Amino acid sequence: MVNTPDRAPDVSGPGLLLSARGLTKTYSGQRVVDGIDLDIPERAFTTFLGPSGCGKTTILRMIAGFETPNAGSLVLDGRSLSGVPPERRPVNTVFQSYALFPHLTVFGNVAFSLTLRRQSNVDVAARVRRALDAVHMAEFGDRYPHQLSGGQQQRVAVARAIIAEPHLLLLDEPLSALDKKMRGHLQIELKDLQRRLGIAFVYVTHDQEEAFALSDIVVVMNKGRIVQKAAPLTIYARPATAFVADFIGAATLIPGDIIDGGAAGPASIETAIGIVQCPAVEGLSKGDKAMLAIRPEHVRTGAHGLKATIRHVVFKGDRYLVEAEVNDVILRFMSDSPLTSGETVGLVVDQDRAFITRID
Repeated sequence: MVNTPDRAPDVSGPGLLLSARGLTKTYSGQRVVDGIDLDIPERAFTTFLGPSGCGKTTILRMIAGFETPNAGSLVLDGRSLSGVPPERRPVNTVFQSYALFPHLTVFGNVAFSLTLRRQSNVDVAARVRRALDAVHMAEFGDRYPHQLSGGQQQRVAVARAIIAEPHLLLLDEPLSALDKKMRGHLQIELKDLQRRLGIAFVYVTHDQEEAFALSDIVVVMNKGRIVQKAAPLTIYARPATAFVADFIGAATLIPGDIIDGGAAGPASIETAIGIVQCPAVEGLSKGDKAMLAIRPEHVRTGAHGLKATIRHVVFKGDRYLVEAEVNDVILRFMSDSPLTSGETVGLVVDQDRAFITRID
């Protein structure tokens, strides 16, 4: 693996906000963050995506100052964060647990950091109103946390984090405790809020759909390292490694040998389902072992396609997800009508959309 095998997109107009070089964190002799290099631009929504234990939350905690790196550097707005305590960093964090004070009203929770700084009551009140307006909670200022729904509590947590006007807002799986419908609603609100505020958000999640819905930049992590950093569409359509292809969506991964092309263009790969010519990750050459990634939307039925036997059919609400076997390989595709287990069909792979990637 390499730290940054793909280039992140340009976000219109921003400069560099945060830079990490050689960032490392070790627990009990195990590197949970393994010497990463990373640049985060201003005004971008950047999401760390990966399985549990990959190091994404640890990176967030090092940026916030709750953990100290064993090695490497963090520079925010041109200033080293080494030795700077959390309360002196222009960074705020929204936690998964909301962390609201149960004995304070919504107003009191949002105002808390300003009252510690002994700001005037008039200024505090005006800023609290603006923060609550931003998250559509202005009419709930007199309520206590136990009188709010989970989604409302999360809005209050965001208002409390933005009231100090941080340069960077960190969000650690803030929607994971909510139901699917509420998560979808708050995803839209969070992205809209980030655009209106014009500040950088760094978000942590293990949910790829959430990452794609929110992000300008997705940073995919595995085993303490960055395996790909790019726009969501690039991550999905052009996964840099087999791990990324497998983690992002329901791709079928088929091992094979490159027999032609590669380098910086399409390649031909010989696999158990035959020879497929399609786009490929850069750097492959003839004779290399590689992996062909085929997603359900890359496959359709066709009379002159690969002979396949239907194995499983799953009703998905509006369509059917079908698994079919071709030469001991299971290909998945979507069907408008139910098919029968044991039925034989022809399958055609869209070779312009399938993708050849590296074996991890």
